[in-house]
Amino acid sequence: MSDTTYRILMNGVTGRMGYRQHLLRSILAIRDDGGIALPDGTRLQVEPVLLGRNADKLARMADEHGIADFSTDLDTVLAEDPAPIYFDAQVTSERKKAILKAAAAGKHVYTEKPIAESVEEGDELVDAAARHGIINGVVHDKLYLPGLVKLKRLVDSGFFGRILSVRGEFGYWVFEGDGLPAQRPSWNYRAQDGGGMVLDMFCHWNYVLENLFGAVEAVTAKAVTHIPERWDEQGERYDATADDAAYAIFELAGGIIAQVNSSWAVRVERKELVEFQVDGTHGSAVAGLFNCRIQPRESTPMPVWNPDLPTTEDFRGQWREVPDNQQFGNGFRAQWEQFLLDVHHGRQYPYDFAAGVRGLRLVDAGLQSSAEGRRVEMR
Repeated sequence: MSDTTYRILMNGVTGRMGYRQHLLRSILAIRDDGGIALPDGTRLQVEPVLLGRNADKLARMADEHGIADFSTDLDTVLAEDPAPIYFDAQVTSERKKAILKAAAAGKHVYTEKPIAESVEEGDELVDAAARHGIINGVVHDKLYLPGLVKLKRLVDSGFFGRILSVRGEFGYWVFEGDGLPAQRPSWNYRAQDGGGMVLDMFCHWNYVLENLFGAVEAVTAKAVTHIPERWDEQGERYDATADDAAYAIFELAGGIIAQVNSSWAVRVERKELVEFQVDGTHGSAVAGLFNCRIQPRESTPMPVWNPDLPTTEDFRGQWREVPDNQQFGNGFRAQWEQFLLDVHHGRQYPYDFAAGVRGLRLVDAGLQSSAEGRRVEMR
């Protein structure tokens, strides 16, 4: 039996995330490792085709990484290239129209999130996928982080007893760009270009919460723009029109309360750039990108409030690490492999466009809550 090779049309991978995580550390890593092993002894091979707007940049990238084909003409490639898979990592504002074209061409689609700029646009993509019978998936990378994989183990084992609450802290200081260059593209801070913390991160928080703890039933949120002016990649000043921070309370199924702070204007005093503390009747855990620490009920200390004496307890030292117990690879690659295998076997992918739309519904509810200053129930 011979190996199977899947050509993958990769649009927008000249950008930071698309290049580093999806092309370099996922598809090229799979290619260079000889593909994905299949049970029958053959392997699933991948062959990327680069798509984008800058021909010179695409040519340099293709030459550097030994990629045979690239193009700036999406319509022609979709019509003529036999590649069965289309991937989209463009800016959000360009995503819907490209995915609709790919679906109409019969390509299976895997895309970055948010999948569109609104629920209505997301529903269009769900309908198109069903109409054309394509397998479709949305990036849910945080579910594949080692820290959250360990956290999911604890949830599934019943470690927490009854889960009471989740507290999430995410973000770091993104430089304004006048002195030091910003670590994120300037479009992230312009609402007219699809930027915004709520649009970006509430899609993530929706799938993290619903897959680990329970569906979001209501939200109370405040979205703000802490830094009103920034400087772009050319050193030009611009008005930051998108929210750069969001503070939210999510009410989950089963009575769990989740509080998540997200900010590009916060200085980190945590072990990792994202951390979730989960408290339950039988134990607690703090999970980040890689690590997960626990404190069971039987080893929980008994702090006593006394503002007249300095605290002598090392509270962080009273937690213990959850061991890896398995080898963790790159989370983006792990999800790519799952999607490719589902395409190969003709299976519906679990994190599909409908899951992406649920994230957009939470975005809408969060923005409505912030604008109206009230609690909003999910529809």
